[in-house]
Amino acid sequence: MRFPPVAPGVHPSLIHPPYVSTRTRGPSQAPIRLESAGAPVERGIAFERSLLKPNDADLTKHGQGEPLGEKIVVTGRVTDEDGRPVRNSLVEVWQCNAAGRYWHKKDQHAAPLDPNFFGLGKLFTDDDGRYRFVTIKPGPYPWGNHPKAWRPAHIHFSLFGNVYAQRLVTQMYFPGDPLFDYDPIFQGVPDAAARQRLISRFSLDETVSDQMLGYVFDIVLRGRDATPFGI
Repeated sequence: MRFPPVAPGVHPSLIHPPYVSTRTRGPSQAPIRLESAGAPVERGIAFERSLLKPNDADLTKHGQGEPLGEKIVVTGRVTDEDGRPVRNSLVEVWQCNAAGRYWHKKDQHAAPLDPNFFGLGKLFTDDDGRYRFVTIKPGPYPWGNHPKAWRPAHIHFSLFGNVYAQRLVTQMYFPGDPLFDYDPIFQGVPDAAARQRLISRFSLDETVSDQMLGYVFDIVLRGRDATPFGI
């Protein structure tokens, strides 16, 4: 099956000079499009539900106590260009903690690690394409791309399709962040309307009493309303 192309400007270019590291890690030659073999894609891969561990969808329950920061819930739908749900898709998320530091040896900037927050989770979409997880709102952090370079608060998403090569990666941002205008990664999506699709929306409906604020982030895989990927 052939799908309509995504509108120009939705996805970032592979080399975006203001995003300095893309100059060296971006491809020096044009990518080659590989046609699928058909049958293997139709059969696809299947991730067993046993892949999930207890509390994989609640990133605040991985330590011995409550993590520091603002507890939030994130939910949304994963759909195709016609609004049809993408069912039983494995969604992985990762992020820094409330102080803006990742639980990773390469992140050594002067912000504290939280022994009760590791910033990793995974879950499946349901039959309506919906997902939901609980986490801590991440903080902004410096990243050394240029003077005064700070990343807006964000959560990374990875989605798998029918084969391992169909892995899409994107980022979810939070509304009203003053760093949007200064971030080469966010601004690397050429189309302004597409950039807005990377920003979640606050939802009082999804807010849970006095426990956590709710945010909605819908993901569209293809078509003119596609969510930007490759960031």
